[in-house]
Amino acid sequence: QVQLVESGGGLVQAGGSLRLSCAASGSIFRIDVMGWYRQAPGKQRELVAVITRGGRTNYSDSVKGRFTISRDNAKNTVSLQMNSLKPEDTAVYYCNADHLTYNNGREDYWGQGTQVTVSS
Repeated sequence: QVQLVESGGGLVQAGGSLRLSCAASGSIFRIDVMGWYRQAPGKQRELVAVITRGGRTNYSDSVKGRFTISRDNAKNTVSLQMNSLKPEDTAVYYCNADHLTYNNGREDYWGQGTQVTVSS
């Protein structure tokens, strides 16, 4: 089992910045893709940004140029630096990890979510 714990959410004014962090712990063999997703009230969960173990990134069009994802493979952490925040970025943000198990299986894990609220 792998546990993901997020931190760093909160309330910020439009134009401000927040940094989200997520730490994985437990019986980890290798975590491949890590990412951030978000879910606003009444909407489906959507991809924000993902990063491979090798550092390749992919962002949703809505956050390109404003958000930066990074990770530390040795510490099994992933972070999301969010700049120029807009009210439409308000959502619960979830950390996700794609885990390769010791017996070559695949497991998908989610954090509990952290609230980000951007006021206008």
